Amino acid sequence: MHPYIQLIRSGNCSMGAFAAIVGVFIAYSMLNLTVTIPFFETVLIFIIVFLITGAGNSINDYFDVDIDSVNKPMRPIPSGRIGLSQALYFSLILFAAGTGLAFHINAICGFIALFNSLLLIYYAHTLKRTVLLGNLSVGYLTGSTFLFGGAVFGIAGLKALSVLFLLATFATIAREIVKDIEDIEGDKKDGANTLPIKIGAKSSAYVAAFVGFLAVLASPIPYMQSMLSPTYLYIVAFADVLFAVAVFEIIVRRNAARSSKLFKIAMLFALLSFAAGSV
Repeated sequence: MHPYIQLIRSGNCSMGAFAAIVGVFIAYSMLNLTVTIPFFETVLIFIIVFLITGAGNSINDYFDVDIDSVNKPMRPIPSGRIGLSQALYFSLILFAAGTGLAFHINAICGFIALFNSLLLIYYAHTLKRTVLLGNLSVGYLTGSTFLFGGAVFGIAGLKALSVLFLLATFATIAREIVKDIEDIEGDKKDGANTLPIKIGAKSSAYVAAFVGFLAVLASPIPYMQSMLSPTYLYIVAFADVLFAVAVFEIIVRRNAARSSKLFKIAMLFALLSFAAGSV
């Protein structure tokens, strides 16, 4: 894999961009618009989220080079395949390109893109190493991909996707806490002050389980509010089972790595449920 493709985590970028497209379609369906779906703006939404997500991943690796040299030494920067300055400039170019394209859609999309870009930089530099604030930031950033898709239709689109935003935010926060448990040794050496370092891995696992439980508990709401079709309910039920298994892995087996992977798979199925339910 080309080092720059690995640096931006193209799969992660594509998943986020796809989530934003799902947001466009769900908002369009809920608002009962008589005009056709805006094709050009929808394509731009995908490109923008891909670029800004890639920029965020790149700038994160730029600031995390010391941590990654312990936890992930084969990443492009610690392995020497991409230089620090190259990664920095590459990230800033992607941020600028994504934000510029967002303002081309409308002011709401532009300001969301600008705010998220600044938050991604601040997260990578500071928030990641703080107790819970970093987890909350990533939760918001993930959930906001749905809001960004809805923003194509203005304030009404944002309101239409608020529930999906909250569901994605809760699920992501749970996974981020589990990831911090997995990375606790490297984070300690870097002087980070994450939740597992502050209150311990066991207590943090219970926090992650509680937040994940909130996401599972709230998962039927989009169907109950007639936002999504019964297809959503069938697929999200499978995602909920995976969330439960992920919680079991971290609480009972204390296997943070496996729990993190299961959370990621569960989130993928949750995204698929949103997409299928919007048809």
